Amino acid sequence: MSAPSRPLAVAVTGLNATDNPAPGVGVIRSLRAEPSFAGRLLGFGYDALDPGLYARDIGLDAGFLIPYPGQGVEALRDRLRAIRARAPFDVLVPTLDSELAGFIALAPELQSWGVRTFLPTREQLDLRAKSRLPELGRRVGIEVPEQRVVGDPLELHRLGEALPFPLVVKGSLYGAAVVRGPDEAVAAFHATVARWGLPVVVQRFHAGEEYDVVGLGDGRGGLVGAVPMKKLLLTEQGKGWAGVAVRDARLLDAAARFAAATAWRGPFELEILRTPEGRYLLLEVNPRFPAWSHMATGAGQNLAWAVVRLALGEQVAPLPEFRAGTLFVRISLDQIASIDDLQSLSTAGEISLGQGVR
Repeated sequence: MSAPSRPLAVAVTGLNATDNPAPGVGVIRSLRAEPSFAGRLLGFGYDALDPGLYARDIGLDAGFLIPYPGQGVEALRDRLRAIRARAPFDVLVPTLDSELAGFIALAPELQSWGVRTFLPTREQLDLRAKSRLPELGRRVGIEVPEQRVVGDPLELHRLGEALPFPLVVKGSLYGAAVVRGPDEAVAAFHATVARWGLPVVVQRFHAGEEYDVVGLGDGRGGLVGAVPMKKLLLTEQGKGWAGVAVRDARLLDAAARFAAATAWRGPFELEILRTPEGRYLLLEVNPRFPAWSHMATGAGQNLAWAVVRLALGEQVAPLPEFRAGTLFVRISLDQIASIDDLQSLSTAGEISLGQGVR
């Protein structure tokens, strides 16, 4: 399917950019860095104070608020239809775990509107759920730490028989807390359920070096590109604040095997731990771009632009080799805006930064 005759317009979600940043800003920066892209960029946020909505310097043309995933698919459909009436867009790139199910459900209808996506199927999305990680590990051929799915805090007192402490308590979508005893585990369980609901996954803790791999599956078992990164600096929440691209054959092989075994369609991130003994353990699979994905663009693989091309129905050959040693260091800065911008987002749900709104 070819692109429209007017300038291409791409919408990207996930514009929170605090100490636990969403991927949207990095994806937008990657698209704006592509020399062949001269179209419009729209940002979709969930809160009027999402910093990315005010980021004129990254080339965003307009920002819009969309309903939280918990408000349901109907609310999302209505809002997207209203936004298209104000600012037509041709490709939509979601970047958050919690919203993917809604966008996957709407993908056929969006297609009928002329909006293209390149998303995993619902079956693929469910396959990589944290609660099903051991099954996925066996299918892909990657070792996974021992884990249990817990629905009652009383179970945590009995886990020591099978899983010795320390353990990692994880939410179904986000969040991970290392706990060293039953009392800490119960507290982490309740905090996780309060924020993310059930189920809760309890995983055996392993020490080692943390690596992530951002990749892009073509939906037919092939890998369009992949860049592994070693974390150099972590926040208190365990998020990478600095990292470096590394050439590690086992990490790249893991990405290729994941894409082949699942026929993954779209971006993904593998979180992998290398133990002191040299074991590679798959900790999580995230079904979207990570917040650091702009580093892959800096290393020579613009995966965000490749997703847009795939969404448009283009054939995309495997991307060139990335440059190992490419470093990213995240920065915090004050995003300057006008109170009028905040008022516009709070009342009308939109902000015009360039040529994004009619």
